[in-house]
Amino acid sequence: MSSIAVYPGSFDPITNGHLDLLERGLKIFDNIIIAIAANPGKTPLFTLEERCDMIRTALASHPAGHRVKVDLFHGLLVDYVKTVPARAILRGLRAISDFEYEFQMALMNRKLEPEVETLFIMTGMRWIFISSRIIKEVVMSGGCVNGLVPEIVEKKLQEKLKGHNNTLY
Repeated sequence: MSSIAVYPGSFDPITNGHLDLLERGLKIFDNIIIAIAANPGKTPLFTLEERCDMIRTALASHPAGHRVKVDLFHGLLVDYVKTVPARAILRGLRAISDFEYEFQMALMNRKLEPEVETLFIMTGMRWIFISSRIIKEVVMSGGCVNGLVPEIVEKKLQEKLKGHNNTLY
């Protein structure tokens, strides 16, 4: 029986930091499902379908891409995890500020579904300063994100944000 983890997030957009965590997760799990959350509380730049397409394109030439599935989910993460079926949730931590929120979510998920474990992996030092929000802000301000996101993401960001010189809030 293969081990499956769910790597949830908004991935708006996916960054090389996300991909680094995915690669490291694939050293632990046989397969990983990148589960893009439909979060009604957020206003994403990219649609769910655009995010799926960018991730699939970024993984198409990846050596372990065949071990990764991209999917969407609505509702509670633990409900989705049970339907897959997986036994683990994979989450990345960049800083202490991430820990408090992630810890609360992991405890709530454990309360809702005790059989599902949450595994935290520290972000690689090379990517510790990167977030999807910062990437979008840099592009909106005319900055270059080459090498920080997959090529397809850089292209789509340029297309979507070209000429925007405002903030995302």
